[in-house]
Amino acid sequence: MSTHDMALTQATDGGYATVPLAKDVWTLGVVQSRVNAAPDRAAMKVNLDHMLHLIDNSFRVGFGAAPDLLFFHEFPISGWDRWDKAETERRCIEIPGEETELIAAKARQYRCYIAFGAYVRDPDWPGHVLSVTTLIGPDGEIVAKHWKSRNVKGVFSGFELFTTTVYDVLDEYIEKYGRDEVVPVARTPLGNISMSSTQLEPELFRTAAIKGAEVFLRTATGGFSEIDVRATALHNRAYCAIVNNSVLAAETNYFEDTGAGGSAIYGPDGEAIASADSKFEKLVLGQIPIGAFRARHRQPDIHWDLYRPVFDRYRSRFEPNLYTPYQPIGLEDAGSYLQGRSRWR
Repeated sequence: MSTHDMALTQATDGGYATVPLAKDVWTLGVVQSRVNAAPDRAAMKVNLDHMLHLIDNSFRVGFGAAPDLLFFHEFPISGWDRWDKAETERRCIEIPGEETELIAAKARQYRCYIAFGAYVRDPDWPGHVLSVTTLIGPDGEIVAKHWKSRNVKGVFSGFELFTTTVYDVLDEYIEKYGRDEVVPVARTPLGNISMSSTQLEPELFRTAAIKGAEVFLRTATGGFSEIDVRATALHNRAYCAIVNNSVLAAETNYFEDTGAGGSAIYGPDGEAIASADSKFEKLVLGQIPIGAFRARHRQPDIHWDLYRPVFDRYRSRFEPNLYTPYQPIGLEDAGSYLQGRSRWR
């Protein structure tokens, strides 16, 4: 059987695949930290050192239960700015690489999982800039690398995002990794984890929940919709954490409070278990009673036969695979390239 034909890891009896749990209750630590646009590799090292410092801070006496998993936002190492593709490539990391080795050393030191986002270059995808959320285990090994599923299109004035997502190279992605990895779920001793920087796409998280996602780790930079995140938890009866940036440094190209704050952990009822009470750098801690949750949890109960004909007929605004033949060289170039390619009137 080819990789392309590998079966989906998806049960049809309401259950889902798991691995044994390490503990019945564990602590999630959401690290609301700054986004600092790095002008060069030296500044990226400063950002990384700050990230490592915050990991140390998360385990200092006085913060309560030690986190079993620390969760950082999209760009703790590179930061974000309106760079073109070549500039962004210079801020990409490799996985594994120098940066992940230093983060892995902290994971081993504190025996915890660490999740974070980054711009990534991958030798298997030459010419592409990826946005990936990575999970490192307490043994320092890379547990999962979840690509961003899709970029929003047609909403920005004069530009589009040029990072390559799963949707942008869908057929090639499936050929390399199999259909099951299109919406991946990491089955870990803390539970089934789905990581994403995608916003406002409830179908994505519903799909992951059907495949058994129990804990959603959602990254943001520059803001997010609280309703969207809470609904992910409520509609799928799962746990959902959102990590956003803190206030920015005064020297950046943006006002200090641009899109800052709001990091939180939501329970299966859509209510906050814990949330940041300021826009400053903050560690938000919440307990995940995964053992009791798993004992009663099932896939979402969807009356699919009511909706299937509509979804079968639906055609998305932009077709997949648009970044297979061409990778835009910047935000404005991406806007020009995608202009006129909408399948909608």
